[in-house]
Amino acid sequence: MSLIHLTIGFAIIASQSTSTGGAQTVESFEEKIPGTTVTFKMVKIPAGTITIQGKKREIKSLWVGETEVSWDLYDVFAFRLDQSQEEQQKPLDGRSRPSRPYGAPDSGFGHNGYPVISVNSAGAESFCRWLSNKTGKKYRLPREDEWEYAARAGADSVGSLDEVAWYWDNADDKTHPLKSKRPNAWGLYDMLGNAAEWVIALDMKRVVVGGSWKDKADQIKFEARAPFSPKWQERDPQSPKSLWWLSDGNFIGFRVVCED
Repeated sequence: MSLIHLTIGFAIIASQSTSTGGAQTVESFEEKIPGTTVTFKMVKIPAGTITIQGKKREIKSLWVGETEVSWDLYDVFAFRLDQSQEEQQKPLDGRSRPSRPYGAPDSGFGHNGYPVISVNSAGAESFCRWLSNKTGKKYRLPREDEWEYAARAGADSVGSLDEVAWYWDNADDKTHPLKSKRPNAWGLYDMLGNAAEWVIALDMKRVVVGGSWKDKADQIKFEARAPFSPKWQERDPQSPKSLWWLSDGNFIGFRVVCED
């Protein structure tokens, strides 16, 4: 199926972020998908270096999602809300858009304004390709060194975990609305906790990082990593299992980055 290219407008704005690093001015832009009320914000992080697995890595300046991808945004992709009624009547080819999920992918936690969850890495990357097609920009999953660099925002620790993250002790066994905790010094929310996030590891495998609402405090940290587990799809009755959805992964979402 061919995708219709739509132009998405954006504006560069300056905003203030108060966090563990104090008040800072951050450069950001906001995009709106035409024909909807859905918008999302990207924040520019500065270039720098970080040491991962004993190796120093150079990080270029790039745009990072202010929040994890929301259901509001993912629904446009998953349910073809960017297409005309006539286009929506055409059958899916099974590769460009998600198949029907097994059960309610949001687990009843909350939908609009909440982070998307239960999404497999293939679904996250297909979303990035769709978003790139729409905007003419290059959206993708972050590399793990980019993600950790953005999560740390120049700090060695997060300070008070309760102020910045939803995790086992305070989450009441569910995700919570985006931006309901304090952002880091670069204005990024929920880098730790709430939904764990897909990234591309240094060995090119896909792993989730940062911990989630179901992890205890000692697992909510910049270094937290978890490789794919078959347990995340135990209830999926399909054979083979879905490339799009994680029937038992209601703690896994993702965030996007955009190259300069």
